[in-house]
Amino acid sequence: MLLDGAFVTMKLAAVATVLGFVIGTFCAVGRNSSYRWLSALCTGYVEIIRNTPFLVQIFLVFFGLSSIGLTLSAFSVAIIALTINVGAYTGEIMRAGFNTVHAGQWEAAECLALSRAQVYWHVVLRPAVERVYPSLTSQFILLMLASSITSQISVSELTGNANYIQGISFRPMETFVTIGVMYFGLALLMRFVFWLIALVIFPRRRRLGTSI
Repeated sequence: MLLDGAFVTMKLAAVATVLGFVIGTFCAVGRNSSYRWLSALCTGYVEIIRNTPFLVQIFLVFFGLSSIGLTLSAFSVAIIALTINVGAYTGEIMRAGFNTVHAGQWEAAECLALSRAQVYWHVVLRPAVERVYPSLTSQFILLMLASSITSQISVSELTGNANYIQGISFRPMETFVTIGVMYFGLALLMRFVFWLIALVIFPRRRRLGTSI
């Protein structure tokens, strides 16, 4: 059961990481937008999510969707809540990365008549991600650890299964020490996977032997 729970935990983390990165990137672009309404909308989203507990957020999604008649599985609700949460934090990290790109690069891209979207895609995005990659890695590992809170809505992930096991075995100490070790192993596994990804998408770091 613990291995099954660990597999569910990693699925939650993987899906929410990808979706959260996409949402966070668009949010960072929106906060730097010249359209005030878009910048205000993205700023409001980031501030609300970063200043409220994740447990409250997941309950709001869980009970909020059901109150409007939309019934989803606990796993789907967990994905939505995790994505909304990590998207806000990723947005701030990515915005910091965008701000590290020198103004001269923006001006050079504009001189080449590139559109705003082309500037972000070809000139800004990759260098920005490379500079904040360690922070992104840490944030996504924290996301995996935070997925334990989804056990509160009956998701059968690692902590949820551990609660069931200790409830029928009356061995809470052994159970939670075991999943503590398992979470540590999952964190190391994720860090290794992100290191491998960095070797592929950042060839300059690979040539220089820069740590991730």
